[in-house]
Amino acid sequence: MARAPLSLTSKPPTPLPSFTPLRHQRPPLTTVRVGAATVTTTSMPDHHPSLEITGGGVDRFLPAFKNLHLPYKPYPIAGWNCHIETLFAAFFRTFPEVRYRRECLRTKDDGTIALDWVCGDHKSLPADSPILILLPGLTGGSQDSYVKHLLVKARSKGWRVVVFNSRGCGDSPVTSTQLQSACFTADTCHVIDHVSSRYPKANIYAAGWSLGGNILVNYLGREYNHCPLSGAVSLCNPFNLVIADENLRKGFNNIYDAALRGGLCKIFSKHAALFEDIEDEYNVQVGLNPKTVREYDEAITRVSLGFKSVDEYYSNSCSCHVIQHVRIPLLCIQAANDPVAPIEGTPRDDIKGNPNCMLIVTPQGGHLGWVAGDEAPFGAPWTDNMVMDFLEHLRNGKPKPQASSISEEGLQQAKV
Repeated sequence: MARAPLSLTSKPPTPLPSFTPLRHQRPPLTTVRVGAATVTTTSMPDHHPSLEITGGGVDRFLPAFKNLHLPYKPYPIAGWNCHIETLFAAFFRTFPEVRYRRECLRTKDDGTIALDWVCGDHKSLPADSPILILLPGLTGGSQDSYVKHLLVKARSKGWRVVVFNSRGCGDSPVTSTQLQSACFTADTCHVIDHVSSRYPKANIYAAGWSLGGNILVNYLGREYNHCPLSGAVSLCNPFNLVIADENLRKGFNNIYDAALRGGLCKIFSKHAALFEDIEDEYNVQVGLNPKTVREYDEAITRVSLGFKSVDEYYSNSCSCHVIQHVRIPLLCIQAANDPVAPIEGTPRDDIKGNPNCMLIVTPQGGHLGWVAGDEAPFGAPWTDNMVMDFLEHLRNGKPKPQASSISEEGLQQAKV
């Protein structure tokens, strides 16, 4: 339930020693005799056996992907185990150059949401260009490397991209006691309504990582009757926060808990004064120096949401409980060895039972790692091409909305 586990913005050091990559081999040609003629065809499997692919929407969506017939091969050394891959991606993945223009939205509870748009896109792209809303992980924002890589790839295909920085994240202003949380979907509704009203001719899609993925799926499952999105992608989603919480405090995983705790404290310490004079159950001192993410959520997060305990907060924030209700195309990508979003929490049965969902599980990948593919080890993660294949497939089969179909009424926007 996290972003890249360490907030690092350094460029990669001297590259690792070069390795001769293993070339992917196409399946052999098959010769078929039809009467007197001989026809040579390529026998192409639906997907490589190194990948687990399931879901009620597999038949609909599998044709979208160009490379799922190839094996998943993590980069040498970087992909040796889940911890090396997770930390390698956090420390050494490059940061594409992106210039943002920030827009702040004021919410009904006087909170502030920061949207980061790419400079120049408003004028350079057609009004009906598809829009991709990105939701980073816990304490993450528009400056994270995994966010920038997908943003750049989407823009190269003509997409308009905006990063949704949750309250307090991405150096956004904090004007209320509501901060980022796993089950608070009101801000997601606000952002999607705002983007829809601003670009009424465009189809809108969304992608979320880790806690951002959990928030996105919660939104899709809870707001299924009012969701204007045309498709969505969830990556390394913890799905079941009760399982993720227990897993985060085991063995080496404590290093991720410490990194996430540090990110939460950094945000909270800047705005602790907002909480000090409130007659509520907030434990400001623990919030400033918690020993674990769980302690922070007990002291601050669950109080802001009105839960009686952190366990009640976690159990009510699991997106695995609502994925069965999702009514738009949804691609979920998980790593079988994810140390932060354990695969045991993935709701396979509900995904199989939902005709709108498809699940891809890679054998390796760590958390926000996926150091594999043509751009490994320092470039975009393996998942980016899968995400864009899926979204482009939806884009090409989706009609444009009518300009009058979305109302701007009720939106409260403020520059901060």
